[in-house]
Amino acid sequence: MPNSNSFAVYLIAIGAFSLGMASYVTAGLIPMIEASFSVSVAVAGQLVTAFTLACGLGSPVIVAAMPANGQRVGLLMALALFVLANIGSAATGDFTTLMVWRAVAGIGAGVYLATGIAAATALSRPERRGKVIAVIMGGMASGVVLGVPIGLLLAEHLGWQAALWLVAILGFVALIGLMLKLPQLPAVAASSMTRRLAVLADGYVVAVLMVSFLAAVASLGMYTFIASLLTHPNYGAVGSVTPYLWVWGLGGVLGSFLSGPLVDRLNAPAITLVIMLALSASLLLLPLAAATSAWLVMLPIAVWGAVGWALQVPQKNELLLARDKQGDGNLAVALNESALYLGSAIGAAAGGVLLFLQMPIWTLAAAAGAIAALGALLQVAILRRSRTPDEPRFPKPIR
Repeated sequence: MPNSNSFAVYLIAIGAFSLGMASYVTAGLIPMIEASFSVSVAVAGQLVTAFTLACGLGSPVIVAAMPANGQRVGLLMALALFVLANIGSAATGDFTTLMVWRAVAGIGAGVYLATGIAAATALSRPERRGKVIAVIMGGMASGVVLGVPIGLLLAEHLGWQAALWLVAILGFVALIGLMLKLPQLPAVAASSMTRRLAVLADGYVVAVLMVSFLAAVASLGMYTFIASLLTHPNYGAVGSVTPYLWVWGLGGVLGSFLSGPLVDRLNAPAITLVIMLALSASLLLLPLAAATSAWLVMLPIAVWGAVGWALQVPQKNELLLARDKQGDGNLAVALNESALYLGSAIGAAAGGVLLFLQMPIWTLAAAAGAIAALGALLQVAILRRSRTPDEPRFPKPIR
């Protein structure tokens, strides 16, 4: 990968850093926003829902409608929309308007991530595809680990708007850099909207998306309730969950960056299977480790964070490979983001139902581990049916 192209990839990663920060910082701002607009916690929490649903449901539609020769423009416009929406969010004094801006930010984030990964892989050699995806996903994970605490610290001293201003500034820096350094991207094959949506008729792609969905239900769903588990008297009764969230996030950064070279050298579906098994084991061991020691529980949390974030490197690489000839790999990646956000929402909702039914708190981790195990079983089927050197993938995609 030439140096100029490498620099462009890192600029895309800076934009992903701001996306990661925006995706997670809002949850920490809820109490401040609640007080600022005099709304309930339940209402303020819908800001997160607006962002995630718009990202998960709106971005695939826009990516599908993107012109074949408009990949560079689409990437820049998506990032510009994300920056503008965060500026609007920070500047508004009306809660309804804030909700709208968060939805717009979600659309920009989803489109940017899908087109950014496609652009980065187009700028690199095929044998380095996994590494560049890892750079971008590592940038996003770093936004969670580093950006969120910094944003919350600024918010405590300067108001909740300061965190969103920081997101906008970081996104703007990436935007200016990409406008100057991002080369023209190769056009994808022109096709009708019907043909583009035929990606959903590709059974292999749908199976890969389902694994991502199950992983998100298990991993991100359990993440919603990690504080409930660790503060429970029977599972550590910790005074602050912040150190454990740092361990989870740092594991995610390491997992994202380390998985790239592995994907470039080994079979990606096999790596996904190992990751799903490790995810299942770490979630199942979570309550047992927490009940044993507040220090011991950091081990399954670190593994959980590492494999949870690492998973998306082989998954995105596999989707791009599966749809390479059809030229709609960016749409497949956008659908993968939809699967993740939808899985996260369903996982959180399912966990809430279990708690509402007054099930023991350990059942959340047990259910999450079982769902991850189900994803591993599906991945075994994918691995058996994945492409061999002389054999196409199954079933044959509609062209």
